[in-house]
Amino acid sequence: MVAYDDDNEYCLSCRLTNKIPNLDEPHNVTLWFRMEQAKRRLLYTLLKLNLPVVDRITNPTSGLGFAFLEDQVEDEYGNELTIKNFVTTGHSSGMITINLNEAEHSTRMEIRDKMQEQYRTLIGHFRHESGHYYWDKLVKNSNKLTAFRALFGDETINYTQSMQNYYANGPSENWQNVWISAYATMHPWEDWAETWAHYLHMVDTLETANAYDMSVTNNKIANPLISSDYKDEVYTATSFTHLFNDWCRLTPVLNALNRSMGISDPYPFVISITALDKLRFVHEIVMEANSISTTN
Repeated sequence: MVAYDDDNEYCLSCRLTNKIPNLDEPHNVTLWFRMEQAKRRLLYTLLKLNLPVVDRITNPTSGLGFAFLEDQVEDEYGNELTIKNFVTTGHSSGMITINLNEAEHSTRMEIRDKMQEQYRTLIGHFRHESGHYYWDKLVKNSNKLTAFRALFGDETINYTQSMQNYYANGPSENWQNVWISAYATMHPWEDWAETWAHYLHMVDTLETANAYDMSVTNNKIANPLISSDYKDEVYTATSFTHLFNDWCRLTPVLNALNRSMGISDPYPFVISITALDKLRFVHEIVMEANSISTTN
């Protein structure tokens, strides 16, 4: 789906995919489809929020790109498969790498149980890793860095040591009082990425509810992705309050509906005051970026 006057061979979404799985393996076609499906849902929200999406053709050093890779395995002694090279899901200078196993439902659920995670989805990975990309773009060298550190902590602390400590000792005690998730306790960068992903969960789900004309206790769920030409501090604060109030109305309904079907809660979270302040900060960053994009 390329516009008639667009000289590119591929659409915006396809141009962002730098590496695809080995399609000689038939099942990889299905897994790749799921990857692209999740990536398009992410891009839909990013574009609706008027956030900058610059590909690696335009910016080879830090443009946004995606690599969908699988672990390399080898056959030992003719029958036992062992992992030779393990693909780590992550972000580096705009390039987001997703392990193909995350698109395999049974494998992802197994990892979720081993990691004792309440929530692990493919779209969640895309949203989380995009958070790292936008931290570099919107926070790293901005006047928001001091405010970021006041909420999330000092991101200059050693990341490798923080990661080793997290996997050795688990999350901080009583993490629910400060962080949006257990993984967010690992390092300020991960706290930001988890909070960013949570914000994208919220706005996308609320927009969907609005599209189906959904109301809860006679309160119509508003579309948080409708853009406004006028965004001052009052508008930003009010819009976040409205967004969060709608979220608090909607999520108990989502959980109750799933329980009626015997399915796990889609929203197994309780947002603390501190986590709420972090979500508000993300909203402010997005609104400011949105205003700059709209002005330009």
